[in-house]
Amino acid sequence: MLKGHQSWIFPSKPTILSTATVGGPFEAQGKIANDFDILHSDTWLEQDSFEKAEKMMMEEAFDLAVKRASLQKGDINYLITGDLMNQIISSSFSARTIGVPYLGIFGACSTSMEGLALAAQLIDSRAANYVLTGTCSHNSTAEKQYRYPTEYGAQKPPTSQWTVTGAAAAVVAPQGTGPRVSSATIGKVVDMGLTDPQNMGAAMAPAAVDTIQAHFRDMQIGPDYYDLIVTGDLGKLGHSIAGKLLKKHGFSIRDEAFTDCGLLIYHDNQEVFSGGSGCACCATVTYGHLLNRLANGEWNRILVVATGALLSPLSFQQNESIPCVAHAVAIERGGNE
Repeated sequence: MLKGHQSWIFPSKPTILSTATVGGPFEAQGKIANDFDILHSDTWLEQDSFEKAEKMMMEEAFDLAVKRASLQKGDINYLITGDLMNQIISSSFSARTIGVPYLGIFGACSTSMEGLALAAQLIDSRAANYVLTGTCSHNSTAEKQYRYPTEYGAQKPPTSQWTVTGAAAAVVAPQGTGPRVSSATIGKVVDMGLTDPQNMGAAMAPAAVDTIQAHFRDMQIGPDYYDLIVTGDLGKLGHSIAGKLLKKHGFSIRDEAFTDCGLLIYHDNQEVFSGGSGCACCATVTYGHLLNRLANGEWNRILVVATGALLSPLSFQQNESIPCVAHAVAIERGGNE
C-alpha cells in the first residue's frame, strides 16, 4: 500500500522465512565471519573462471535458503535477483539452474533491498506465496569489468573500496517466525556529477540521504523510531558524508545507531581502503549479521538502506557522471508489533 509519495507499507508484514549467506576467503577473515553459512577457502571455487565461481555462490545461497525454509524449488513462485555483471549474467544463469519464474533486476549494490522490497510487495498483495530473492558479487569479476584485472596489480587510492566476494538469499512468505518486513522506500536517482569510479562512497552518499529523508517524511517518523539505520556500502568516506548531510538537513542520528555494511564486514587491519562494497556487501551483512542480532533481541526495528552506483564500463569510458540510487527496507524482529 502506498504511503506518502514513494514508500510502501506492508500491513501483513511479510516474513523473511529463511536466509543463506556465502562468502570467500577474505570474508572468512573479516569481522562477521561467524555470521556466514558457507565460507570458501578458494576464490575460484574450483571453477575455470571467476564469473562461474560467482554464479556458483549464488546457486549455493538459493539452494540453502530454500532448504532452510523447508520448501522445494517448485514451491517458489518467483525469483527476484540481479548482480553487477553485464546483462546480470550471474543471476540469469543461476535462474536457469533453479528453474522457477524469474524477474531480473539491476540496482547495482542496491539490488539486495530492491529485491526484498519487491518480494514483500508481491507477498503482501497476495500475488505470490513464496518469493526467493538475493544477489551476489565477486571481487575479481567486478575488478575486471569496472576497473583493472587483479593480475595487473593496479594501484588504488584511499577512497576506493573492496568488492565483497559472496552471495546471499532470502525466502519471503506470508507467515512464519522470522523477521518481518514492515515498509520500504523506493529511491530516486541522484547524480551529483562525480565521475571517479574509485570514489563510489562520495557518489552514493547523497542518494542514501535522499531516500532516508523520504522514508522519514512518508512514514511520518524520525530517526529514533529505529534501533539501527544502516547504509549499504558507502565506506568510511561516504558514511561520513552521509552523516554530515543528514545533520545539515536536521536529522540527528546517534553514532551508535547509524553505520554502514561496508564498515561492518571487514577488520580495520584488512587492506580494504575505504571499506567493503559490491552487491554482496549489503546482502551478506543484512541476511547474516544484522538479522542474527535482530533475532537475538538486540534490536526491534532496523532500516537497511542499500546504495547503488548505476554506472557501466561504457558510461565511464564516455566520461559520464555516476547516477546513484538507494532503496530502504524496514525490518522488524519476528513477533514485534
